Amino acid sequence: MIGARYARALAGWARPDAEHAAGRRLPLLVEGGLRENPGDRSILDRCHGPTLDIGAGPGRLTVALAERGIPVLGIDITPCAVEQARSSGALVMLRDVFDRLPGTGRWMTVLLADGTIGIGGDPAALLRRAAELLAPEGRALVELEPPGAAPRRERVRLGEAGPSGTRPPWAYVSADDIADVARDAGLGNVETWTAGGRWFADIVAGGYRPNEPW
Repeated sequence: MIGARYARALAGWARPDAEHAAGRRLPLLVEGGLRENPGDRSILDRCHGPTLDIGAGPGRLTVALAERGIPVLGIDITPCAVEQARSSGALVMLRDVFDRLPGTGRWMTVLLADGTIGIGGDPAALLRRAAELLAPEGRALVELEPPGAAPRRERVRLGEAGPSGTRPPWAYVSADDIADVARDAGLGNVETWTAGGRWFADIVAGGYRPNEPW
């Protein structure tokens, strides 16, 4: 299971890699989930009001928001990550984003950082779920692939040595394509920006208005 291997990495018991559908292997980096990363402050500065941190991991951004005095709840499906986040003082639930969640329809900010837009392999479906969670005047903050990156869906397997393991679907969305994905999800206008070598989008909850620029 992908969650079990991620948990082993968080605990320092393994150094798994991510095997992509085409056979490309990349190391799974988990240490960055425990400290401030370049670009973090840029996305944190845009979080206003009650914030839901989806795929919070060990709670890097959840803790940072709480320290700023922003009401924040993190969710993650990996028990070890949730335990680490809680040990750091973060308010985090062991919950899937598509499960029943508190505050549905009242969150001012939904945070999808560190590639979590790829959860489930269907970014439009995930953003539709974000729209359900957001208040009418809320917004989703999403981390993206850089411009020019081809949008793709694939199945990624985490492993340590052997070929065993499932391949959960994952997706990648570039800064060039996020406006179309947001429109398919019924969300509103999109602003993209870059900081610390990373790319992000600020997407308003209201529906797209053709008379306003993307």
